[in-house]
Amino acid sequence: MGLKLARAIAGLCLAGMATTAFAQDQSTNRVAAKTDWSVFVEDNPTECWGVSAPKESVNTRDGRVVAVKRGDILLFVFFRPKAGVNGQVTFTGGYPFAGGSTVNMNISGNQFELISDGEWAWPASPEDDAKIVAAMKNGTEAVLTARSARGTQTKDTFSLLGFTAALEDAQKRCAN
Repeated sequence: MGLKLARAIAGLCLAGMATTAFAQDQSTNRVAAKTDWSVFVEDNPTECWGVSAPKESVNTRDGRVVAVKRGDILLFVFFRPKAGVNGQVTFTGGYPFAGGSTVNMNISGNQFELISDGEWAWPASPEDDAKIVAAMKNGTEAVLTARSARGTQTKDTFSLLGFTAALEDAQKRCAN
């Protein structure tokens, strides 16, 4: 997850319930790799995050697998000390989600719902973030299912191997 992932971070804009954060124009500040997760740190303002790309993506329309063009597909957990953000889960599906739709997140049978806006989705509250993070620490994979503005059903499977180590590393780096 080297330069391609760093470029995916470029220009990133995450809208959250209480905060809006901007990653740097180019983030090449990967500071650690933890199995299937990477840790990035930026300064001014300080932000730290763990991020992973899916191990598998399946796109279907009318029940049939289809080839579609998607941008980068990434699952993040952010820490922004000055904004009071401590473990914000964020997902980008690489396409605009269908208006008014939600993203389903399944972690070892535990179901969660993410609110979507444009190409981004996140939990409704910090309490939901905490529940998802706890499930991710105990799970082996996270499956995110969503619908694009064009009606394509997407299913992205993320490995959680290395998640806890990446999360703890990102949290520690933003604690100082």
